[in-house]
Amino acid sequence: MKKIVLLFLLLAVPVFAQQQTVSYAISPAVFEETTAITITINGSSINEASWGVTGNALYMWAWAFDSDDTTQKGTPLNGSWTASDEASKFTYNVATDTYTKTITPTAYYNTTNIGRIGFLIKAKDGTGDKKSQDILAEVGVFQVSLTNPTENSASILASGSNFTISATNTGGNASYVLKANGSTIHTNASTSNYTFSHNAITANQNYVLEVTQGTTVVNKKFSVIVNPNTPAVAMPSGIVDGINYNSTDATKATLVLDAPLKDFVYIAGSFNNWQPTSAYSMQKDPTSGKFWLELTGLVSGTNYTYQYWVADATPIVGTPTLVKTADPYATLVLSPFDDPGIPAASYPNRPVYPVGQEREVTVLQTGQTPYAWSTATTNFVKPEKEKLVVYELLVRDFDAARSYQSIIDRMDYFKNLKINAIELLPVMEFEGNESWGYNTSFHMALDKFYGPSTKFKELVDLCHQNGIAVILDVALNHAFGRNPMVRMWMNDPDGDGWGSPSTENPYFNTVAKHSYSVGEDFNHSSTLTKNYVKRVVKHWIDEYKIDGFRWDLTKGFTQNCTASDESCTNAYQADRVAILKDYADYSWSLDPTHYVIFEHLGTDTEEKEWANYRINETISKGVMMWGKMTDPYNQLTMGYNSSNDISRMNSSVHGFTKNRLMGYAESHDEERLMYKNIQFGANLNGYNVKTPATALARMSALGAVTLLVPGPKMIWHFGELGWDSSIFACNDGSVNTATDATAGDCKLDTKPQPQWANNWLGNTNRNKIYTDWSKMIALKLNEPVFVGTVTMAGGTTLTPNIKITNAALTSAQLKDVLVLANFDLSTQNVATGFPYTGTWYNLMDNSAITVSDVNATISIPAGEFRIYGNKVAALAIANFENKENAVYLYPNPVDHYFTLSSQINRVEVFSINGQVMKRFKTNGNASFQYEVNDLTQGVYVVKAYNADNQVQVIKFIKK
Repeated sequence: MKKIVLLFLLLAVPVFAQQQTVSYAISPAVFEETTAITITINGSSINEASWGVTGNALYMWAWAFDSDDTTQKGTPLNGSWTASDEASKFTYNVATDTYTKTITPTAYYNTTNIGRIGFLIKAKDGTGDKKSQDILAEVGVFQVSLTNPTENSASILASGSNFTISATNTGGNASYVLKANGSTIHTNASTSNYTFSHNAITANQNYVLEVTQGTTVVNKKFSVIVNPNTPAVAMPSGIVDGINYNSTDATKATLVLDAPLKDFVYIAGSFNNWQPTSAYSMQKDPTSGKFWLELTGLVSGTNYTYQYWVADATPIVGTPTLVKTADPYATLVLSPFDDPGIPAASYPNRPVYPVGQEREVTVLQTGQTPYAWSTATTNFVKPEKEKLVVYELLVRDFDAARSYQSIIDRMDYFKNLKINAIELLPVMEFEGNESWGYNTSFHMALDKFYGPSTKFKELVDLCHQNGIAVILDVALNHAFGRNPMVRMWMNDPDGDGWGSPSTENPYFNTVAKHSYSVGEDFNHSSTLTKNYVKRVVKHWIDEYKIDGFRWDLTKGFTQNCTASDESCTNAYQADRVAILKDYADYSWSLDPTHYVIFEHLGTDTEEKEWANYRINETISKGVMMWGKMTDPYNQLTMGYNSSNDISRMNSSVHGFTKNRLMGYAESHDEERLMYKNIQFGANLNGYNVKTPATALARMSALGAVTLLVPGPKMIWHFGELGWDSSIFACNDGSVNTATDATAGDCKLDTKPQPQWANNWLGNTNRNKIYTDWSKMIALKLNEPVFVGTVTMAGGTTLTPNIKITNAALTSAQLKDVLVLANFDLSTQNVATGFPYTGTWYNLMDNSAITVSDVNATISIPAGEFRIYGNKVAALAIANFENKENAVYLYPNPVDHYFTLSSQINRVEVFSINGQVMKRFKTNGNASFQYEVNDLTQGVYVVKAYNADNQVQVIKFIKK
């Protein structure tokens, strides 16, 4: 069998970033796949500290090429990108300051018939800029060296020029066959020094030099791009960057690319067999300088794929002559790196990546049928900012199916919880599949791992039908190496097709201008960057009817600081304030009720300015600010009377005119409260917070002192079920919090799904949190008192006292609320401070108490809470039978379980025809969960008997 060595560059790194060029040697230099080779890295060529490496812990990330095609093969001992396998670790030699590793390719790569190996050097956690350049080595004693041009290069020629190809080989004479655009143009049957001149070239050429010696064949690839002398032609009015579909003619589409400093651009695609002629050379608008071209002859409904070939005839040192890239404004891209890992069930009939191409390509399709939005979406009225209860979720970790469909299938879960907004971690096209999405590469494209765009639109539409707004987390502080605006102006000294921004890049800084560097840093003072960001905003509002954005890492939007200057990054920066106001203004120009949320987490100076911005307009604006309160709330839930001041949950403490603080006790960035409760909770006289049941019982009280505080609030998914696995839980079940700087952490690892697999809703302790929080959210959304003002005393206390009042309401309404909680480790007589005497009501069940002394204490057991109002919660608590002193059933409709609002001794469930279906005896347990999972769909009647044998009849619907 002939051994084919196809030398084609394919990078195997999940996240592409800046890199260090290391000095290395492979011994022996020529080797077979069964030869033991030693790789030696010169330690002086690596700045370990810049990678956060201590203890000389460097690792090899490896890949291999098949012997007869360009496909990667084998299963090297890499581990994960965030946690390399220890088997891939280099040995450090102190005396010589070198790193060495000895491998046998067949054993290390776990495969045979290897044509070429590749590897790089990285920190254990390679996230960010912690890797070297790619190193490639050919396998086999027969070697071919291309002396002109450089392998995988693209040479630019004037039309009619000549081009000389030369190569040498080892081991004596060999046979050379030169092919251009698939056709043989020259052969030499016996030589070890090959040369040939291809004359009078007028069209682009893709060359393959095929060299054969015995049974071994080596292919060398390179290309010639003819300068088309781009004509200056005025661009039609009304078209924008990216794809412009013709509204009346589905055979046409116009492509526009803004590529300053570039000389010419070809469009290569499936419509020209990826070999563009002069007819696919883009024209240049003399006014804007943009490249554009109208495609014709397209077939409606057909998926076409394409790339731009962007050329610079006189590139600056270290930058490429030609970059092949997908459209930066693509709304659907295909990736050779990620697409093979996308489940067919998540994305049926996904467009196929074109054979023979490299890196991302854009999909174009004319004649698309617009999505038929329901009137619920076209007429959607967003929930008031002051009443928002946002449910933050990562699609990947919400359900084991990891798809938009899986979120759709759980819609009742959100409805029963009563939340009125969902915030999705980034769903724009990101690098890799197992990601949080903050490594975005194409901001206008939906990532395919979770499903097609039609399914995402269905999810948005269904949310609107259920009164739920949809908010997207957007990462526009930065992008990564696959982003076209990085690649079109990049430093690429090793020619591997990846790199960091060059000094010519009009979108990105060469170094971060803030101390929170992630990937490549957008320059938001650039007009081109601002235009791009606004196009992204417009796309998601217009195309997907998105109700708001949570802007990630807004501290990075300044141009005034450096990566090492934390004090500058945290100080007031006028350029950052102005830039982000401009983006907010643009969002509101498209949708005056659009939610604008900034993750700033600063010192309140900028936050105050944004929160109060345009606040008094008829449609009140004001930016909502992420309000991290994890540590003080976790101190409460753990039972520690220190550092537990929660008064900053009050917007007015920050100087906000209105309630614009989206406060939260948990978010995707913070350790889980329940995990810390169980690991570090207090223990006194047998009351042990570390006991899971005890820790869970305290989480309902957490909801009372977070959710009910006026202003928007947020829940991180499954906090309402007491999620108790660490955010640093690894795929293997261990927990790695990266206390060892060389170890990396597992924060980004995919999490398991015990909440569904183990039916947490059926667990009494967990379901109680869900049910209690649902009641609290219903109070917040339906009772006007909760848009009033709040008094929260500062200082440390385990018995927080929260007073809420709405002066606009009358005394005949629920206008005053007192929230009390006891996070101590024993029953406490909790100070109250009722506004006035009289009858007050526990709003969780509308039971009455008489207050004759406003300062009288109330005995509250450890971990419990009370919510008192001057009137019953008539709007929030459903009275299904319209009776006074009614017992209330939650949720309704019922999925698996229901709860009753009062102490009940026994319950009977009847079919609508009067047949007894189930009986329960509760002995007065107010937290009892009534399991009806085995009932079929339909309407049922409940008879609830109290201790005096009085009966209440309630209907419910079983889903």
